[in-house]
Amino acid sequence: MSEFWLISAPGDKENLQALERMNTVTSKSNLSYNTKFVIPDFKVGTLDSLVGLSDELGKLDAFAESLIKRMAQSVVDVMEDAKGKVQENLLANGVDLTSFVTHFEWDMAKYPAKQPLVSVVDTVAKQLAQIETDLKSRTASYNTLKTNLENLERKSMGNLFTRTLSDIVSKEDFVLDSEYLITLLVIVPKPSYTQWQKTYESLSDMVVPRSTKLLAEDNEGGLFTVTLFRKVIDDFKIKAKENKFTVREYYYDEKEIKREREEMTRLLSDKKQQYQTSCVALKKGSSTLPDHRVKVTPLGSPDRPPAGRTDRERESEGEGEGPLLRWLKVNFSEAFIAWIHIKALRVFVESVLRYGLPVNFQAVLLQPKKSSTKRLREVLNSVFRHLDQVAAASILDASVEIPGLQLNNQDYFPYVYFHIDLSLLD
Repeated sequence: MSEFWLISAPGDKENLQALERMNTVTSKSNLSYNTKFVIPDFKVGTLDSLVGLSDELGKLDAFAESLIKRMAQSVVDVMEDAKGKVQENLLANGVDLTSFVTHFEWDMAKYPAKQPLVSVVDTVAKQLAQIETDLKSRTASYNTLKTNLENLERKSMGNLFTRTLSDIVSKEDFVLDSEYLITLLVIVPKPSYTQWQKTYESLSDMVVPRSTKLLAEDNEGGLFTVTLFRKVIDDFKIKAKENKFTVREYYYDEKEIKREREEMTRLLSDKKQQYQTSCVALKKGSSTLPDHRVKVTPLGSPDRPPAGRTDRERESEGEGEGPLLRWLKVNFSEAFIAWIHIKALRVFVESVLRYGLPVNFQAVLLQPKKSSTKRLREVLNSVFRHLDQVAAASILDASVEIPGLQLNNQDYFPYVYFHIDLSLLD
C-alpha cells in the first residue's frame, strides 16, 4: 500500500508556475510521483455554509476512514487462514486502491456536481451511515455463529478428563437398559495399561470378566470401558482411585449425542456456505493446518467419527464466496470510493475558503517516495511559501475563522493539504 498527499494551490499564472517548479524539482530529485487531481466545480453557496461544511467534512472524513478500516478487518476475520489473499479482495471499482486513487474521476452519476454542495455531502454521509448499519448487523450475525461454533468445539479440546466423548463412544460400547449391569468409563495412565488389564476384574466383586476395551488415547492415557453390577459401583470407584484409575462420570445419551453432532454440522455448514470463502477451505488432513488440540486417537469401530478434528478439517472442499464476504467486498469498494470523494470535497471547500472566489485552484496528488517525505515537505513549503500572505489575507477579508487554519501552528501548511494513508489497510 501507499500514502498520498492531496494538495491544492491557486490557479493563477504565478501559482501554476509554482506547480511546474514543484513538478520539476520532485521529478529530478525522485521525491514523488505527481498527477493532476480533477475536481468538478460545485455550487459554492454562502461562505457561512462552506465553514460549516469544512467542519462536517472533517468529521465525515474520519468516520469514513474508520469504517473502511473496520471493513478491511472484517474481511481479514472472514478469510481466516487465507489472510495472504486479503489485499486482492480489497478493491475499489474492481481495481487496486492505489490505481483507483491515482486515476480518480468524480462519479457524476452517484454524486451530481450540479446539486448544491450541501446535498452532495448529505448523500455521501447517508450512504456511509447505511453501510455502517449493515456492517454492524452482518458482523454481529457472523460473530454469533463463530461463538456458537467455538463453544461446541471447545468441548472437543483438552484431555480425556474434560473433553466431550460424543465423537469417541458409540452405542455398542455400553450395556444399556439393564436393571443389573452398567458400563463405566475409566481413564488409565499409559504406564499403567498392563496393571489395569491384570487387576480391573479384581478391583471389586461382580466385575464382568474380559469386559474392558480401549476406546481412545491422548498423550497421557487411555479411555477404557468396564462392565460390572450396579450395586458395586461405589466400591469399584474407591478401589480404582486407590490404584490411580479415574472413573469418568458419563451417561450415554444417544439423542443428546445426535443433537450435538447435528448442531456442529449445521454450524459448520452455515459458516462455510453462508459466510466463508472457498479460498479458506483446506483439504481434509492438510499438514499446513495447525491443530492446537490434544490429539485423541479413536480405536475400535472404523465408522466412528475421528476425535480431535478442527472445524476446517470437517468442512468439505467447495468453491464460491459466502454472502458476507461478497457484501464486504462490494461495500468496502463503495465506502472507499466515498472516502476519496470526501477528500476531493475537502480540497474544494478548503481551497475556496483559503484562496477566495471566484473558484480557481489546481489540485495535485503526490505519491511520496520512501524516505523522502521530509525533503518533499521542505520543497513544497519553499515553493508555496508566498501563499502564507494569501491565506492570511483571505481570513482578514472574510472576517471568519477557518477551522484548522493557524498560521503559527507547526502543522500548518501554506497550501491546502490532506493525507491519504493506504498503509493503514495493510
